[in-house]
Amino acid sequence: MSSVFGTIFRVSTFGESHCAAVGAVVDGAPAGMKLAESDIQSQLDRRRPGQGELTTPRDEKDVVTILSGVENGVTLGTPIALMVHNRDQHPSDYQEMAGIPRPSHADYTYQAKYGVRASSGGGRSSARETIGRVAAGAIAEKYLAERYGIEIVAWVESVGEIGCGAIDLENITRSMVDATPVRSPDPGAARAMSELIAEVRDQKDSVGGVVGCVCRNLPAGLGEPVFDKLEAMLAHAMLSIPATKGFEIGSGFGGSRMRGSAHNDPFVQKGGRLGTTSNYSGGVQGGISNGEPVHFRVAFKPPATIALKQQTAAFDGTDAVLEAKGRHDPCVVPRAVPIVEGMTALVMMDLLLRQEYRKRSG
Repeated sequence: MSSVFGTIFRVSTFGESHCAAVGAVVDGAPAGMKLAESDIQSQLDRRRPGQGELTTPRDEKDVVTILSGVENGVTLGTPIALMVHNRDQHPSDYQEMAGIPRPSHADYTYQAKYGVRASSGGGRSSARETIGRVAAGAIAEKYLAERYGIEIVAWVESVGEIGCGAIDLENITRSMVDATPVRSPDPGAARAMSELIAEVRDQKDSVGGVVGCVCRNLPAGLGEPVFDKLEAMLAHAMLSIPATKGFEIGSGFGGSRMRGSAHNDPFVQKGGRLGTTSNYSGGVQGGISNGEPVHFRVAFKPPATIALKQQTAAFDGTDAVLEAKGRHDPCVVPRAVPIVEGMTALVMMDLLLRQEYRKRSG
């Protein structure tokens, strides 16, 4: 679908990069939950542009307004509409690029699919669309935390060739992540990452990276085999985020180089429940959560829009040189952290509501 995610907790996003507003409609949120705009704003503040020299200078405050579904600070069980105005759009920056598809961007594919496209800022393919995901994810996250004590924390694991040290999945917190501008909990690696991002920015280039994420206190039993396995739903969610090119859970591709005797997670009694001594499975076995932390990684490519001159072709096939204008991130991964958290919350919320419905019905 081009606009809807989820089955019980359903989210529709709307808006383009340079239109009047962007946002989301959330259907399926339980009634009776306390909800204020401040519950949503904190995650939008972490996602918004203009946070510093390492991000795009586009100066958007991204203030959210709840239009419906909440009265006197309590959810009604009806659709919750969320809106964020675009205040600092510069569509004129893209006039020179109207006839030239940006290399590795969605300009050409959107034109091929629809016969028309939003040429300013990339339209729906812009990361601006993710505002609705983050806002909706904040609602899901509040429910997950209050009802189940579930914690979701994402961080920048690498930028280019620079990676952070081992992460303590049981104890990493968002305050630890946000202690550095690049959102990596390893201070030494964070400094090197920041220097690399500043270097490629000054060279009018871009760089990619990897975001890691852990979901703690998730109960065992979540996931809908065989086609809606937990890791399949997470992969679907993560690879729907702009600029993503890879997903792996637990040991991921590294596990393919191990033997079963080393890779298996032996069971052990843990505080009244069955747990595992290791977690190469990433908290998921047979497509179902096993009660261990769900741990995965998402790869983001370098942003496609760069100011360096590129030899390419125009839509009509003639040779062209593109020197992109506009305001763009030299690296998306620091701002992608709350997006990954939001999409994780949407997946877990939908699967938990499915599980609750199953218990009630049977």
